[in-house]
Amino acid sequence: MSNEKAIHTEVGSYISTLLRDHFGKGPTSVFVTVKPPFISIHLRGFLAPTEKILLKQQEHRRVLETRDLLMNQLAADIKLDLWKIGKLEVDEVYADWNLDDHTGMILAIMANKSPAKDFEWESDIEVEGIRSEVNEASRKAQKTPESTELYWLNNRTLLIERSGIFVEIEKELIRGGFIEELKLVKRPLERRLLLQTRFEALLKQPIAEVFLDWNFITDKGYIVVLLDPAK
Repeated sequence: MSNEKAIHTEVGSYISTLLRDHFGKGPTSVFVTVKPPFISIHLRGFLAPTEKILLKQQEHRRVLETRDLLMNQLAADIKLDLWKIGKLEVDEVYADWNLDDHTGMILAIMANKSPAKDFEWESDIEVEGIRSEVNEASRKAQKTPESTELYWLNNRTLLIERSGIFVEIEKELIRGGFIEELKLVKRPLERRLLLQTRFEALLKQPIAEVFLDWNFITDKGYIVVLLDPAK
């Protein structure tokens, strides 16, 4: 097994164990992509028994709030353990969940940032068209980002980094400590607007899932678009 494959396997095993220890049940499968400075970890079959009960009672918000709180606490452990596993120096950890499909995405950002121009793209993908669609969806939700960078991680994963995205009312809510409330409102809105774009036509593949998370202090956000090449 190559060193790269070994790291993917170790990271996947570690995340499965971490989630099982803290949520009571781990995911049925974990798909890890390490493409510095990004580590994307896609989870499938992830729903704890207590969460299943809460979802039957339409308590989606409570499940999401609990997961966000736990992931905030686990971020420091993830950073330390990824360093131990493969000398992966992680600065930030993001997460989002699709409760209906029992999936999730954990995104780790490493310290040494590679410029977007260093990432190779499929030759027939209209990169600037995708950027325009992202900016337009962002404008409808809040405002046009000051910066939008696109990263092609593999044939099924597009990563979007936006900076300078919050309007004044959002900044005021952040200063007032309403970060969790803002996050829970923004996710479905932005996901819906992104799914209304021409992404599938531009990427020439159907979209399987969209995950979003933000750093509310630095005014930055990440979007992970998972494609379904099989369709």
